[in-house]
Amino acid sequence: MKNHNWQPATRLIHSGTTRSQFGETSEALYLTQGFVYDSAEAAEARFKGEDEGYVYSRYANPTVSMFEERMCAMEGAEACLATASGMAAISAALMCGLKAGDHIVAARALFGSCRWVVETLCPQYGIEATLVDGRSLDAWKGAMRPNTRVLFLESPTNPTLELVDIAAVAEIARDANARLVVDNVFATPLYQNPLELGAHVVVYSATKHIDGQGRCLGGAILSDKKWSDETLFDYYRHTGPSMSPFNAWVLLKGLETLPLRARQQTESAGAIADFLADHSAVSRVIYPGRADHPQADIAARQMAAGSTMVAFELASKQAAFAFENALAIVGISNNLGDAKSLVTHPATTTHKNLSDEDRDELSITGGTVRLSVGLEDTGDLIGDVEQALAAI
Repeated sequence: MKNHNWQPATRLIHSGTTRSQFGETSEALYLTQGFVYDSAEAAEARFKGEDEGYVYSRYANPTVSMFEERMCAMEGAEACLATASGMAAISAALMCGLKAGDHIVAARALFGSCRWVVETLCPQYGIEATLVDGRSLDAWKGAMRPNTRVLFLESPTNPTLELVDIAAVAEIARDANARLVVDNVFATPLYQNPLELGAHVVVYSATKHIDGQGRCLGGAILSDKKWSDETLFDYYRHTGPSMSPFNAWVLLKGLETLPLRARQQTESAGAIADFLADHSAVSRVIYPGRADHPQADIAARQMAAGSTMVAFELASKQAAFAFENALAIVGISNNLGDAKSLVTHPATTTHKNLSDEDRDELSITGGTVRLSVGLEDTGDLIGDVEQALAAI
């Protein structure tokens, strides 16, 4: 289906839909590993690329293709490849374009597994890696080398919601003939468009807001078609990080409601951030939608809204644990972007493998709490947070 001039909410319901001969309303679920051909000659033509069609579900699948096309319509990308998880997307997006002797520069404020890929996995294959303070453009410029091929960042960052000036870092990448890869999961495709800001590749953990209901894993890599065809696809085809057709079908259903969910979650997140900012037990609140965010000017330039995550600081690990244990509605989980509100203590979960020095550098303390705001009634959520703070 052509997109015409549809708004995002319409594209997320209709884009990429391919109906079978039965004319089904919902997208068809093609649970198949392989495909058959009318003749040996037809199989030969398919493998040569002379005949359009599917060969094997590890390479492409009709249900997965619908999800990929819908993501392209949302992101404004030429190409998308769906993966089994967000980390599969990030690993493929980084590793497919690097070889021994190359250099990658990444912002130091990353999800723990992302830092492992940059700091541990890349050097094992002879790829040099440098971590920088992503907020500092001078740090990015100073880290560039003649062999720098990839720059990598997430914004807002996990878990302290720092922002990186995507357009400025994209310019640094272009000047060095390198590619900028942006993890856009916290902002969602609704509230930030890295490709419009100059990024070359955007990655998502579809497990988060895109599914949004705690059902399945998934990831997506979006880019221009030339890079996807010439650099990414062979890596994807031969290493096998492909998405399950069933998960693609579930994620298609998630995309249909993403604007409604994200809007309500963002409204509630802003209200909760305002409440926390006025509470005596909270020493610091970080929310990109507030004027007191340390990089509010960047948020205003590159984000359409503050999105669904709130970070805040309590007095200690003991205070954070007491707060989390007293919550009645909000669940304790390392996941995010769910319809259910979830709270995480990063220092002992998602970022526990970092050294004390690295956590200090990222301002992750024992009192740091990350809250993913769900779809519950805003007043009920504020009441739950209030009574849990009283328990400290």
